[in-house]
Amino acid sequence: MALLQSTVLPSSAFSSSESPLSAPRPSLCLIAAHRLTGLSRLPRSLRLLTVVGRPGSAVVGSRPNGSSFRCFASALTPELKSTLDKVVTSNKVVVFMKGTKDFPQCGFSNTVVQILKSLNMPFETINILENEMLRQGLKEYSSWPTFPQLYIQGEFFGGCDITVEAYNSGELQELLEKAMCS
Repeated sequence: MALLQSTVLPSSAFSSSESPLSAPRPSLCLIAAHRLTGLSRLPRSLRLLTVVGRPGSAVVGSRPNGSSFRCFASALTPELKSTLDKVVTSNKVVVFMKGTKDFPQCGFSNTVVQILKSLNMPFETINILENEMLRQGLKEYSSWPTFPQLYIQGEFFGGCDITVEAYNSGELQELLEKAMCS
């Protein structure tokens, strides 16, 4: 079975004068579906449509047997990964959420904020609604598709359900106390 291979060449996600988490400039990704494994060139019957656009754009085409395929550009650019690494390691507790700790814009985000506030733990929040590239890149960074996303001592802890379960069992308070002492 031949597999489609694609090359993703992202442009820089941010200009140097902008805050990487709050002000993205339009980022373009070029997706080039370039060959089928084992073949030196694409057969004429393989039609490709290459789309140039923001991360999350797709190459759409069809194989000789009529089946279709889609390849998506990665939203997690090296620049964004580096920024996320810095954010999660420089804060003992950080929540990537819809809204802010003072104004959550989602019930799940509000639940996590209320749990952390009830434990009197200092934490930072990042509003993923302000930056679509951040929102999509975080899904890849954590391998977790939903928000909020709680990070403790640089490690992804979980979303709302996991946080609630850990809070109810006492595990979350114990983990946060260890984090604050280190």
